Amino acid sequence: MLITLNTKSAIPIYVQLRNQIVTGIGKGELKAGEGLPTVRQMASDIGVNTMTVNKAYQILKAEGFIEIDRRRGAAVCPVKKGSADYREKLEKELELLSAEACLNGMDRKEFLTLCDRIFEQMQPA
Repeated sequence: MLITLNTKSAIPIYVQLRNQIVTGIGKGELKAGEGLPTVRQMASDIGVNTMTVNKAYQILKAEGFIEIDRRRGAAVCPVKKGSADYREKLEKELELLSAEACLNGMDRKEFLTLCDRIFEQMQPA
C-alpha cells in the first residue's frame, strides 16, 4: 500500500496517515493479520517524525483497527461488527458530510450515488 501525504493540507499528518491505513484496510489492500511497518520504518519511508507515526498507530489501536505487540509489532485486526458507539459516530459524520454536500449544491441522488460508488470499492478481508 502506498502512503501519500499532503504536507500543505490543514489535516494533520497523523490523521492523514490514520485515514489512509483505514482506507487500505477497507479496500482490502491490508489484510487481517498483516503486519505494518515498524514506527521507525514507516516514519523513514514517508519522511515524517516517529512521534507522528506513533500517534497514528495509537489511534488505530484505540479504534480497534490494529493491534500492537511489543515483540511482533503492529498488525491489522480482523473486521468486526460496529458497536452502538461507532454507529453514533458514523451518524454524526454523515450528518456533517450531508450538510456540507447540500451547502455546496449537491442533491440527494448525487450524494447517494457518490456514497454507493465509494462503498462498492471497499472489500475488507
